[in-house]
Amino acid sequence: MSPMPRSEINEETCALCSRQRPTTFHHLIPRKCHTNKWFKKNFDTDDMRSRGIDVCRPCHSFIHKQFSEKELGREFNTLEKLLAHETISTYIVWARKQKRV
Repeated sequence: MSPMPRSEINEETCALCSRQRPTTFHHLIPRKCHTNKWFKKNFDTDDMRSRGIDVCRPCHSFIHKQFSEKELGREFNTLEKLLAHETISTYIVWARKQKRV
């Protein structure tokens, strides 16, 4: 049985900024890409649905402002790849210094 896509909000530690905040599930392979031939060839359905990280809303929004859906799925489909990107890592340093709003 395939795992259900996650969209619930949890009070957890953000995988990027490490702040204790409500988090949402960021699909490392965006759902819009799941029917694309390239993604079907390179990832199985269960992996595409379950591959993701829990991030706070500010971090989640920042990620999606930086990259297209295809870029996220092809180039930034792991936490390590996201963290290695200079713009993301610079943002994380800034975000960790912010107080909870």
